[in-house]
Amino acid sequence: MSDLKGKRKEYLSVKDLQKVLDSCKLHLSQVDEVWPNIYIGNVAVAQNKTALQKLGITHVLNAAHSKRGSIGNQSFYGNGFVYCGIPADDSTHFDLDVYFQPAADFIHKALKAPDGKVLVHCIMGMSRSSTLVLAYLMIYHHLTLKRALQKLIEKRAIYPNRNFLALLLDLDLQLTRKKKTCQIL
Repeated sequence: MSDLKGKRKEYLSVKDLQKVLDSCKLHLSQVDEVWPNIYIGNVAVAQNKTALQKLGITHVLNAAHSKRGSIGNQSFYGNGFVYCGIPADDSTHFDLDVYFQPAADFIHKALKAPDGKVLVHCIMGMSRSSTLVLAYLMIYHHLTLKRALQKLIEKRAIYPNRNFLALLLDLDLQLTRKKKTCQIL
């Protein structure tokens, strides 16, 4: 029986992920660089074009597009920034997973641009924005969800809601299966 235990795949639950998030000792700030040239921030910093220019931000991914208090579109940002808006709700029923790939592609493209730096934001910079950055790290950097969470909480206080954590667990499983399928072929 003990031989099987060592070979068994570790299956995580939302509760396990919340324990990882609870281990974060950082205080929430307006904006933090969480990965080279990827920043997560709140709506206040996202609407301060001077602050964005000082940070060298070239791309803005708004995970709370058209939500109350979240002004933002390409005309607001003008030619100084490339804008992408995702009209996500921070709720227990919103299917944010349909935006995982498009958001990851936007971030990836932003980072490939000359001097590309991307701000991913929502209202607080804790749930929607961090979920999209986690999906990016999983899709483009092949990090497991747990590893991606550990990396982000070293840099920022984040807390994706339970629904988003469950969607990320599904993505983690899909990517793990895909990796195994590719190894077989």
